[in-house]
Amino acid sequence: MWLVYAAGSAFFAGVTSILAKCGIRKTDSTVATAVRTIVILLFSWIMVAVAGSWDGIGSVSGRTLLLLILSGAATGASWLCYFRALQLGDINKVVPVDKSSTVLTILLALIFLGEGISLPKAAAVAVIAAGIFLMIEKKDVTEQKKGGKGSWFFYAAGSAFFASLTAILGKIGMAGVESNLGTAIRTCVVLLMAWMMVAVQGKQKEVQGIPGRELLFICLSGVATGASWLCYYHALQDGPASIVAPVDKLSVLVTVIFSRLIFGEKLGRRSAFGLMLLVGGTAVMAVL
Repeated sequence: MWLVYAAGSAFFAGVTSILAKCGIRKTDSTVATAVRTIVILLFSWIMVAVAGSWDGIGSVSGRTLLLLILSGAATGASWLCYFRALQLGDINKVVPVDKSSTVLTILLALIFLGEGISLPKAAAVAVIAAGIFLMIEKKDVTEQKKGGKGSWFFYAAGSAFFASLTAILGKIGMAGVESNLGTAIRTCVVLLMAWMMVAVQGKQKEVQGIPGRELLFICLSGVATGASWLCYYHALQDGPASIVAPVDKLSVLVTVIFSRLIFGEKLGRRSAFGLMLLVGGTAVMAVL
């Protein structure tokens, strides 16, 4: 069943990217992240209540709690980078870079979790890396925004790095706690981190100025993220991180399809071929 949960995580993660893009056209990405985290927190604790996991709070060890906190911090950092990248760049460019965390996650799982990697898996990882490379054009990497701000690529790469840490820390931390409860605990950390960033940047007043339509999309993206998380960490609890992470990253296919239908964003031949390699390599990882 962990493979089914991983697939569910991929679907909801893909929907999240589209809804989030719709919600940050005028709204600051950091503010949007903070608001949507409230929705995710409520969603997570409702699931804890439904699953009857309240009794497990007192039995969470200090080590598990620390790992969940670190995982939440890594998630918060990944989100802040990701949604800033979405605001600056083309969604079809940002998402593949973010999904490059697959390769790093597999390597970290091999080093820290002792998950073996066979020759076929290594070949699949190489195919995934090649697909990501083809989806990123040279001009995208060097592109700069006006006003001295860094390009979207910088933020997307940061998102990928912290996402890989999230997977490893989450895998270890979830070993000692029920998945719904673990997700809810780490969401508290993400919420705290997101609102701290809003406070540090002095953007509290911008919350009241969020357009109603964008607020709706932000909240819906929060619900989609909550569903993705619950599926993802349930899959991580039962399955190997080196396979769960690649399956989860198939969300890029969902994102590309919806971005074409909603935003009219098209892929060139090079990017389309890269997407085929990315999906193919990920599918191979899932069945090996």
